Amino acid sequence: MTPKILEKIKEVEATRGVEVLLAVESGSRAWGFASPDSDYDIRFIYRHEKDWYLSPWDKDETIEFMTEDDLDGSGWDLRKTFHLLLKSNAALLSWFYSPIVYNENTKFVELFRPLADACFSPVAVSYHYLSMSKKYLEACRADEVKLKSYFYCLRTALTGKWIIEKGTVPPVLFSELLVLVNNETRTKIEELIALKATKGEAYYHPNDWELFEFLEKTIAYNEEKSKSLRSGNANKKDMERVFREILKL
Repeated sequence: MTPKILEKIKEVEATRGVEVLLAVESGSRAWGFASPDSDYDIRFIYRHEKDWYLSPWDKDETIEFMTEDDLDGSGWDLRKTFHLLLKSNAALLSWFYSPIVYNENTKFVELFRPLADACFSPVAVSYHYLSMSKKYLEACRADEVKLKSYFYCLRTALTGKWIIEKGTVPPVLFSELLVLVNNETRTKIEELIALKATKGEAYYHPNDWELFEFLEKTIAYNEEKSKSLRSGNANKKDMERVFREILKL
């Protein structure tokens, strides 16, 4: 599928008059627990020519596409990207640590990643994942649970726990989060990963109430500990300098 994705990226560049600086996989394929029928969630950052940024008018800063062969694309313009970085946007930060990179401007990544690390706000990102994990937990409060929902809850709960205990931008690969759980829980989760690789997105699975209890306790722990986390170290002058350098690339 990679050649089709690269072809689509080139098409976006040609038709929209932009340069894609980074294009990665997001979602279950990047997390490492895709189903056979999972979409390809392509996320990208792009820039226009310098003069585009000199206009006084608001402009569309998002490009989206959906193809017949399950390519789900969504990209943000460079200026929007910087606004989101200032807020320590969790999705944006994860793009820079995706294990599946389709296209990247090496110089852009070298300039931008230190800013992303500096702007990372443990408290902001932790609350983002806490909100998501609480929502997914309610979707899992049933005798039969959509396996997709179970994994979304596991991922967001363990990501929150990582931020609390490690204090760094959390890994994208779900398997790397499993260092946070005991061997028994890890075995259960790995068995579910193997099962999910054989089932469609709509598959429902009997609830494992011990695993559900683990999720409840983890989310409660995250909620309590998130209160004392620090904010990010965004420096607007540094961000403006890097923004101008990227426009010169």
